[in-house]
Amino acid sequence: MTAFTIPDQTGKTAVVTGANKGVGFFTAAALAAAGADVVLACRDTSRADAAARAIRARCAADGVTASVEILPLDIASLASVADAAEALASRHRIDIVVANAGMVHPPQHRETSVDGNEVVIATNLLGHFALLARLMPVLRRSPGARVVSLGSVVTRLSSFLVDDLQLERNYSSWRAYAQSKIAVESFGFELDRRMRRAELDASSVVAHPGYSISGRTPRIPGVNEPSRGTVFADSLQAPFTQSKERGARPVLAAATRADAPGGSYWGPRWRAKGDPSRQDPTATVADPAIARRVWSFAESATGIRFEV
Repeated sequence: MTAFTIPDQTGKTAVVTGANKGVGFFTAAALAAAGADVVLACRDTSRADAAARAIRARCAADGVTASVEILPLDIASLASVADAAEALASRHRIDIVVANAGMVHPPQHRETSVDGNEVVIATNLLGHFALLARLMPVLRRSPGARVVSLGSVVTRLSSFLVDDLQLERNYSSWRAYAQSKIAVESFGFELDRRMRRAELDASSVVAHPGYSISGRTPRIPGVNEPSRGTVFADSLQAPFTQSKERGARPVLAAATRADAPGGSYWGPRWRAKGDPSRQDPTATVADPAIARRVWSFAESATGIRFEV
């Protein structure tokens, strides 16, 4: 494990979606090393099993017995989300939800999910919206519960077509990714505003991992196995990139630090890389009026009324 540490998480339960690789894996591994009971909510259960074995081995090397379990979850399928939420909702408490699963490399041409929604926004926003809506009862009874939504540095580089969130008129792979991440950040801040209005002992924080890439990330069988070409190409980008292990640090800060209040925004110090730091979000994602439109869109697209 690295020298980066987080507060003790003994007795806490954390759910990390998409935890079988990338930032999600290293987030889950660090939470397990700090004593949390970690649920790896993943679409590919065989890869999740490899991730669980890797986490147990990494923790054992430091004398820690990791508590990890696997929960099947295809975040792009509302039926799968409902099944996963049902399994989680019976728990006594859930202290941390890291909404990490997502599509980083969108298709070149517009595609739809099994539910008929544009597949990138379905994966990056709508699935987590539906999951968290269904988990609100258990989050309400979990003092200090914290939700972390995964944004992206790309939110600073794109405009936002709030009238075309399904990209039926203006699809491109770049816009699909940027739109989805702007919507995710907007949702994360709106969730915290609604938690405050409801006077819940729970919070929502937004974080982004900077420019974190596989070729600069430790090789872990079944988790991160970049080709030699990828390692070489990614090493050329070293001045402005970092490993996904380091990319997990702002996420972990948002999930665990006492100085990460609800509604705060975390990322690498130098935007693309660096130690975790609190930052200012863009005006678009911080705009409550835009957020209300995103929330309404998500309710309509999922068919779920999200009551906080």
